Formats: sequence, C-alpha cells, structure tokens
Amino acid sequence: MATLSEIEALLGEPRFNWSDPAPWIELEREFGVAFPADFREVADAYGSIVINGQLYLEHPAGHLLHSLGETIRGDLELWREEDMAEFLPSPVGANPGELMPVTSAVTGEYVFLRIPDEPSSPWRVLVQELDSPAHTLYEMTFSEWLLAYLRGEDVTVCVRDRAPDGPFWEFLP
Repeated sequence: MATLSEIEALLGEPRFNWSDPAPWIELEREFGVAFPADFREVADAYGSIVINGQLYLEHPAGHLLHSLGETIRGDLELWREEDMAEFLPSPVGANPGELMPVTSAVTGEYVFLRIPDEPSSPWRVLVQELDSPAHTLYEMTFSEWLLAYLRGEDVTVCVRDRAPDGPFWEFLP
C-alpha cells in the first residue's frame, strides 16, 4: 500500500492535519461502513482540496459546500437513478460489493471505493467516465490509485496536461 509520505513527496506538505475522529465516526455511522484507513489518512492530512485543478478530495469536517458527507449523499442519489445506475457494474451503497462514491474530477470522472466482499479483503477503486459508459476497476487501494495519479500514470483520471510542472493542490473555497 502506498504511504502518506510517498503522496506528500509528490503533492507537497499537507496543511490541514485533522486529528479529531468525530466527523468520521458520524459519517461512518450514517452510512454503516468504516472507510479505509488510507483514504481517511489522506483526507485528514489535506482536508477539502482540489488536486491539479482537477480532482476533488473532501473531508467530512468540511463546510457545507465541500463536505464529504454532503457529496456522498448527493452522489448516491445521482447514481441510484435508473438511467445512471446502468453505467456501473455494481449498485452504489455501503454493502459488500457495492460502490461508495468518494470523489470526482472536473473532467467528468467519478471515483468510487468498492466495498470488499470480506472484511479482511482490500478496498478497490473504480473510476466511471461520465461522458461514456466506460468504467475501470483498479486492483489498488485509494492511496495506491492516488499515488499513480500523481505520478501521471493512466488511472482514467489523467494529470499530464493539468500539472506540467508537477502535482499541486489548493484548498477548496
């Protein structure tokens, strides 16, 4: 699994550094699922940000406009609509095998965490391209997928033209 220090080496030093677990506890209680530790660690370090002017990452302690919980609620509603659900290989939700929407990109991609079938199995990342019925399941944890994205590897959301001088981030307004 990729480490936060590997992500920091490419993305730069985080400045959010959240340590209170209360927002995560509330979010996890609401959805009935414990988010993977690596996803929480990255969100706790950076907070609600946009990476390379493209990829949104939100924290559950963010304000209403950039709250992970609000985003997930809205995205679950969107992806449960009949005409949208057909684009995904599994239903959205918090049950084993289902997809939990956690982020999106300004370029039209949605990033989901696939809830493992067994508690001991790793979470995986699925990326859906909104402008096509294409989706790709990555046999990677969130931190591995994010590290690949930051390195400029093709993980459906591509960074090459967005960050020619290297990855960067900004707090969401």
